[in-house]
Amino acid sequence: MESTTRSAGSANAVPVLGPKELNRALLARQLLLRRVRQPVSEVLAHLVGLQAQSPDAPYYGLWSRLAGFRAAELAELLTDRLAVRATMLRGTLHAVTSDDCLALRMLAQPTQDRAVRTNTDYDGVRVAGRGVTELLAVAAELLAQSPCTAAELRARLADRWPGCAAEPLGYAALALLPTVQVPPRGIWGSGGLPRLSPVRTWLGRPVCPAPDRATLVPRYLAAFGPATAADLATWSGLTGVRPLLEGLRAELVVFRDERGRELFDLPGAPRPPASTPAPVRLLAPYDNVLLAHADRTRVLPERYRPRLASKNGLVPGTVLVDGFVAGLWAVTRPAGAGGPAVLTVRPFRSLRARQEAQLRREAEALAEFAARGGPAQVLVEPPA
Repeated sequence: MESTTRSAGSANAVPVLGPKELNRALLARQLLLRRVRQPVSEVLAHLVGLQAQSPDAPYYGLWSRLAGFRAAELAELLTDRLAVRATMLRGTLHAVTSDDCLALRMLAQPTQDRAVRTNTDYDGVRVAGRGVTELLAVAAELLAQSPCTAAELRARLADRWPGCAAEPLGYAALALLPTVQVPPRGIWGSGGLPRLSPVRTWLGRPVCPAPDRATLVPRYLAAFGPATAADLATWSGLTGVRPLLEGLRAELVVFRDERGRELFDLPGAPRPPASTPAPVRLLAPYDNVLLAHADRTRVLPERYRPRLASKNGLVPGTVLVDGFVAGLWAVTRPAGAGGPAVLTVRPFRSLRARQEAQLRREAEALAEFAARGGPAQVLVEPPA
């Protein structure tokens, strides 16, 4: 059911969506109003991937969305090469389907190119007067022989070109060459350093060299809309997105938010009423729900934004209460054997009794999942 929207002025005025209506639309599309039973590959495709800077983050993200989710479901996709952990949109590491990696990876290239161009050591990659093309060919050859860490690749490149600084060589190669992080990195319960392989080697197919940027618009709106042009740019890392929206305007519906900004959306996408109940949910670290809009107030109250900020760019696990961020959570594991995995919740404000009960049930279930068959414990700190 679509929400009842307000409109200002004449009967022909564009309908207005308030923060809570935008919140419920986002939660519905992110599968956070109710857990669903769908194949993990379908959910990864619908969400256009899950951020994966933390190896466990995609597992927590799927746990919060899928009923009965088992970690092996994602792990098997990764080991079977049906999904990968790769640098994607905004130049950030995502767990995505292999098809999306091949189709969309090069949309991240402008971001990667800018990162290299603005690096003060960029000139170091111009090896003995040769161009970057040769560097990438050599790096691809080395990684195809055997996956290796960034440090190992730097050392191999330095051996190839003695006297050249290893750091810029490795930096440029890994920024510009499409690669994946191979298992066991990213497998639930496994450790190990990130080792890299070229996408073409790992998947046996090359990435699409020039993806159609317009195909990204309906996929973004299906997972994160309604949204402004600035929201689309924030999520995708692309510049010049307004023409993409204008080119599709006839196929989209248009709203405005309470500040008068134009919101684009798919005609049949869910827009539940603001009164739709939203259960307590624990969002994964780096969850795109918090990172996919220029204006995050549809899910993150402005007064709480500073509590999520960190000097090193880490995005903690967050607690949603009535659809909005109202706390943080984190899991710690004992250094030795036998101790419990402890999930600590830090609410930002006092909760109603029913909300507290929901939070504890959700935290206990997530702690059990995080414990991987071992003992689990939940600590809920006083609001602060």
